[in-house]
Amino acid sequence: MLKTVNILNKRARYDYEIIEKFTAGIVLAGTEIKSIRLGKANITESFCEFSGTELFAINTYIEEYTFGNQFNHKARSERKLLLNKKELKSLAKSVQAKGLTIVPLKLFTNEKGLAKLEIGLCRGKKTYDKRESLKEQDTKRDLARIKKEF
Repeated sequence: MLKTVNILNKRARYDYEIIEKFTAGIVLAGTEIKSIRLGKANITESFCEFSGTELFAINTYIEEYTFGNQFNHKARSERKLLLNKKELKSLAKSVQAKGLTIVPLKLFTNEKGLAKLEIGLCRGKKTYDKRESLKEQDTKRDLARIKKEF
C-alpha cells in the first residue's frame, strides 16, 4: 500500500483568485521522486512559465535525497510539466491575452505512485480581497466553535 503525499501551496490561495485548475504530470529524476515520496518538497515560491510550447515549473524546491550519491539532483531546477496540447494552447492563450498567471497549488502522488502537480490559472488578489477572505475564515472558525459548544 502506497502512502499518498499532499504538499499544498497555501500562500497561492491567499494571494491569488483561482479561475481554473489542471492536473499535470512532472518529468522527474529517480532521486527527485524518492524525495517527494518522503514529503521533502516545497512549492510555495514556485510558478509556471512557458518556454516555447512547453510548460515548466520554476523555483520548485525538492530536497536532495539523503541516500543519493553523485547522481543526486539539484534542489531547485526547472521541471517540465506534462499536459495535453489542447490544454497547453488554452493556457498559453489566456496567460498572454488576459494577464493571468499559472501557479502550482498542490504536489501529490496518485494511486499508482506517480507525482502530479495541480496547477491553477490565477489572477492576483487586491489587498481588500485578501482582508475579505480573512474575515470569512474568522467567521467560519467562530461558527465552528459555537457549534462545538452546543
